[in-house]
Amino acid sequence: MYVTSGFFLGILSLYFGLNSPQMFSQATKYAIKSVIYIWTQSLEDRKVGAKEIGANIEAPEAFTAKILQLLTKAKIVGSIKGPNGGFFADESHAKYTLKDVVKTIDGDQLFAGCSLGLPRCSEKNPCPLHFEVVKVRTEIDHMLTAKSMKQLAVEVIKGNTRLAELV
Repeated sequence: MYVTSGFFLGILSLYFGLNSPQMFSQATKYAIKSVIYIWTQSLEDRKVGAKEIGANIEAPEAFTAKILQLLTKAKIVGSIKGPNGGFFADESHAKYTLKDVVKTIDGDQLFAGCSLGLPRCSEKNPCPLHFEVVKVRTEIDHMLTAKSMKQLAVEVIKGNTRLAELV
């Protein structure tokens, strides 16, 4: 019997309590969009505030501000207070990937633990899904580390990708 990775993504989504096969929480989606937006503006030598970020990624301002606090604390983006302040990204932030953002907001549950909730699931003592989930997690890890957040922002600037719905 051949089972696709989509099936296991569905299993993982059920494991994380999602109603549909979504890989990321809403907070993580906003965080990813926020970091990419900050990079697009930083590459134009602009600092941006939470209000502008929220408006451009279609996220509530207060929620965006809380997410930005976590991203700043994790040093994924920088911030400066004051009249000429705002959020920014520079070469010291260029190493960060999607995986860093996901782990900052949602922790490492996507990357660790038994998908069936068994406390001692391992390669030596596997659950029925263990080896298939390991394959999916390896693919997900590769996807989340293949490009930096800066590289994703460059794709937005070039018009190859977008952060919000087209009007």
